[in-house]
Amino acid sequence: MKTSPLRLGISRCLLGDEVRYDGGHKRDNFLTDVLGSFVKWVSVCPEVEAGLGIPREAMRLVGNPLDPRLVTIKSGTDHTRALETLTKDRIEELKKLDLSGYVFKKGSPSCGIERVRVYSKDGIPSRNGVGLFARAFIEQFPLIPVEEEGRLCDSTLRENFIERVFCYRRWQDLVQSGATRQSLVQFHTIHKYLLLAHHPQQYQVLGRLVGQAERHPQKELTLRYGNLFMKVLAVKATVRKHVNVLQHILGHFKERLGAQEKVELLSVIGDYHQGLTPLIVPLTLIKHYVQVFDVSYIRDQVYLNPHPKELMLRNHV
Repeated sequence: MKTSPLRLGISRCLLGDEVRYDGGHKRDNFLTDVLGSFVKWVSVCPEVEAGLGIPREAMRLVGNPLDPRLVTIKSGTDHTRALETLTKDRIEELKKLDLSGYVFKKGSPSCGIERVRVYSKDGIPSRNGVGLFARAFIEQFPLIPVEEEGRLCDSTLRENFIERVFCYRRWQDLVQSGATRQSLVQFHTIHKYLLLAHHPQQYQVLGRLVGQAERHPQKELTLRYGNLFMKVLAVKATVRKHVNVLQHILGHFKERLGAQEKVELLSVIGDYHQGLTPLIVPLTLIKHYVQVFDVSYIRDQVYLNPHPKELMLRNHV
């Protein structure tokens, strides 16, 4: 299932632009050189766009973690209003760009999405804050996948984020084309094994929703399905759940395999289960047999190719 071009928001410093408070940058090679080949970046630096200059005095969040102020460290200048004004205007612009994801700068008082330092009136920090711009973005776009560049160093989190980005783009395409009950059933069908790899129980809930589609107005059905679809994908897939999916897929053609072929396939699945080989190994063999036996139901499953192979997201042990 082809998707429209992906447009992702990103903290501008991660692209190598020298916009940080000290005049530096935090260029991320994976984002610029690898993922950048498959997406169009929409760069944002809330602090610069709010007119705070380069370089600028370092700032931090202070006060109530749920409603903090953005204050410079040395002079104590409060820039909260300037950032909030920029944020409101910038988010209105971003609504027009049909974003499929966003990568934020870790720890930033404007862009961090978790564990950002917030200082009490006594100057004691706690790591329970969210950057002002990031918080507003997430509130406005609750379904859009977001992540911090620091967490993308973890191979599992990286795959989960990028998989969700591509899935969300497919969902956007479905909605924008005018989702019908029939197209929603087809969408659910091709995502079956991907959903099972994340949350088998919630996959069943989605299945019941689709199975009872006629009970819901189309708009309500589409909204409910999309919300739950993205929540399910946010749950991390595990080795055990992947093995379960691989065995389910094997069941579609195992009777057509010779004894030696069956032993070989079960062996590579076992090696993956034990952490001896990456997921790409059993998947490659399964995709080979899907083509050989022309198993169309499996061939159409997004699970087999959820993102470009060039990203090599399933090549890690």
